[in-house]
Amino acid sequence: MASRSVAYLSLQGTHEGQAAHAHVHEIVDGLRRRGWNVQLLAPEYRGPRVSTARRVWTFVVLQARAVPRLKSFGAVYIRTHFASLPTAAMARLLGIPVVLEVNGPHDDMFIAWPQLRVLGGLLTWAVRAQIRWADAVIAVTEGLRDWVRREVPGKGASVVPNGANTQLFRPDAVRPSSLPQDYVAFAGALARWQGIETMLAALDDRAWPESVSLAIAGSGELEGSVRRRSAEDRRLVYLGRIPYALVPGLLAGSLAGIVAKNALGGRESTGLAPLKMYEALACGVPAIVSDFPGQADLVREGGCGIVIPPESPADLAKAVAFLHDHPEKRLEMGKKGRALVESAHSWDARAAATAEVLERVLAKRGRRRRRT
Repeated sequence: MASRSVAYLSLQGTHEGQAAHAHVHEIVDGLRRRGWNVQLLAPEYRGPRVSTARRVWTFVVLQARAVPRLKSFGAVYIRTHFASLPTAAMARLLGIPVVLEVNGPHDDMFIAWPQLRVLGGLLTWAVRAQIRWADAVIAVTEGLRDWVRREVPGKGASVVPNGANTQLFRPDAVRPSSLPQDYVAFAGALARWQGIETMLAALDDRAWPESVSLAIAGSGELEGSVRRRSAEDRRLVYLGRIPYALVPGLLAGSLAGIVAKNALGGRESTGLAPLKMYEALACGVPAIVSDFPGQADLVREGGCGIVIPPESPADLAKAVAFLHDHPEKRLEMGKKGRALVESAHSWDARAAATAEVLERVLAKRGRRRRRT
């Protein structure tokens, strides 16, 4: 059983309702169901706004406590973070196999924390070194797999995208009674790369149906803009941060889930497999997604939504109008999306794929030890 004991390190703070929270806990739970003994090592911040000093101190303390215990684990699983370098280095020194999960390119950390650009060279090296040392790499999109190969030539990576909890996110989830009859929904971090400005601008387009509202749930840097607009426009319903258990009902009762991400962070090259797309599809509603590799490919091939150009309020408004005016098409797309997620894109399937990577790494390390 020692070989099936895994230290799972995630230095990114996670809060219920965020994509990172779902990803980490769904994979951990799925591995445990398969007999893996997983010890989750993650910050326990009390709120979404944490000072830089507190973050740095947490990184140091968390790893200082974890490193002396690494020998008791058969493998270490690291959700890529520039600050996880000490754990990766110590695992390498001790001969403990490491699986590294890559969720985005370097630019992602500089978008979230622009002040880090002054240390860009050092932080980029820290991530690149972890990729080089890893026994196996998991990328969440095919584009990120290719990015890994460019960063460290010859380095392979398995692709294990995001998914959805099909038991929680389902078409019969209870819709909140406070919402209007017809609305499209967004649930997630109110960050610049989410296309929040595109959604707000789409409300002003003449193609947007007067009877359709936009329901937004979440918090973040653009929360002020959303609050102000909701006070001025009755069609914008801002729910603030809501419990994760209420998100399925929000999506299931909507005309569509919106995933209008923009090109910040080079997404046109690394692709996207966003959690909120899978969750909307699992709830049996179409997804309206911006035209980036990964998410656009899935929606086109699955016939489960509408693909629009990035940062195009007019096209978003037209997509909303089409789904409102064609309920039969909307229902057909929703059924296809639900079937697609159930068959191939559940979190349980993602956990199974992750377990396979861990098993390959342990088997390979075992063969090396026998030879020596």
